[in-house]
Amino acid sequence: MFQEDGSSSVTSSPLQMFPTMSSSPSLMSPYPWLKDLKAEERGLYLIHLLITCANHVASGSLENANIALDQISHLASPDGDTMQRIASYFSEALADRILRTWPGVYKAFRSTRISVVAEEIHVRKMFFEFLPFMKVAFVISNQAIIEAMEGEKMVHVIDLNSTEPSQWCALIRDLSARPEGPPHLRITGIHQKREVLEQTAHVLIEEAEKLDLPFQFNPVVSRLEDLDIEKLRVKTGEALAISSIMQLHTLLASNYEAGSRSPSAPMKGVGLHLQRVAQMNQGTLGELLEKDMVNGYSPSNDSASSSPLSSMPSPVAPSPKIDGYLSALWGLSPKVMVVTEQDSDHNGKSLMERLSESLYFYAALFDCLESALPRASIERLKMEKMLFGEEIKNIIACEGTERKQRHEKLEKWNQRFELAGFGNVPLSYYAMLQAKRLLQSFNCDGYKIREDNGCVVICWQDRPLLSVSAWRNRR
Repeated sequence: MFQEDGSSSVTSSPLQMFPTMSSSPSLMSPYPWLKDLKAEERGLYLIHLLITCANHVASGSLENANIALDQISHLASPDGDTMQRIASYFSEALADRILRTWPGVYKAFRSTRISVVAEEIHVRKMFFEFLPFMKVAFVISNQAIIEAMEGEKMVHVIDLNSTEPSQWCALIRDLSARPEGPPHLRITGIHQKREVLEQTAHVLIEEAEKLDLPFQFNPVVSRLEDLDIEKLRVKTGEALAISSIMQLHTLLASNYEAGSRSPSAPMKGVGLHLQRVAQMNQGTLGELLEKDMVNGYSPSNDSASSSPLSSMPSPVAPSPKIDGYLSALWGLSPKVMVVTEQDSDHNGKSLMERLSESLYFYAALFDCLESALPRASIERLKMEKMLFGEEIKNIIACEGTERKQRHEKLEKWNQRFELAGFGNVPLSYYAMLQAKRLLQSFNCDGYKIREDNGCVVICWQDRPLLSVSAWRNRR
């Protein structure tokens, strides 16, 4: 579509065919020119509209935000191409943020909505099945636990979100095959729904009995933020391991944010920026967005050639809840604590910061699904709506303690753990080797893995998506 000189085959720049956004579109034929846009032109204009809409939302210009959302609705589609799909969920998130400015309307609109935990868990199992991220995290975590527990007779593992028994079935099998014989294993599972813990217990007890491994399961019904450390029942003489899979970021809200809605400064220069983007002919949404930030503003440098830890990191913002939580876990004296977190900075104070970072991050995840499943796949639609879509909505629409999806970069987690008294445990070569072999089994060149100062970062192309790190008490 784009010629060698960078011009479109239709016109010198696709942006020249985009009329200025009208504040009063025709009721008979709103935006008739939108139907003539080709796929890449449509993608560019959707990015333009999302950023424009977010600027209007941030500045309180809700009438103009409504016009932008109306135009997006004519271009976006949850079952279209990658850009159309992601635009659907970001526009929904921006609309949700607008609705929250009228609490009565918002509460009435959601009053009959039903949240089905079983369906949410089912969608997360799809994420586990179709994409490699959780499998890789489980393999690396289990290997770190096995190495830390070598020679131990009494092993206690605390799982901060006990929804997926397959990780611990694999650990049971590995421990039962130890040359020195299996240890006595106790797993403490934490979840807010008792029935989830009962199902997990049933699967694990059955697996342990089959392999004749001494086993106990200790269920703790609690939300993570309300956890009573005493209920973990850590005993003298036990070797303790703690596993956290994408949980700790939910505790990052600062006390001063409770109930607040931070003002967001609009991002300027959209038109100039998009003129640069229009000259690029990219193959994926992720590649398109790599060229697509306003006036040189871009998310944190995540290129494969430069580690976030290679430069002096900025100090982490104090957060009493997570700081106290890590201190409490440190007080349990774990031999190892293995942490998996989304490796992106979605914890900015302003809407525009979070929009920019999350567009990059979820563009990569939507590209992963594009490579794994057909567009009409019901599994893909469910993951995009019920998992990624809900996360996007929380990042964009929520503030204060309601905003749980506060993902941070690995460098910031390193600082938080070190401040809490933990020391890094470098992940072993064998753990890396297992992870690489698992990624190769997916037969997709897009997935990559790299070592980062003893930690592991799982990427799509060169975009970091998840990090896995291991820690122990620094004495």
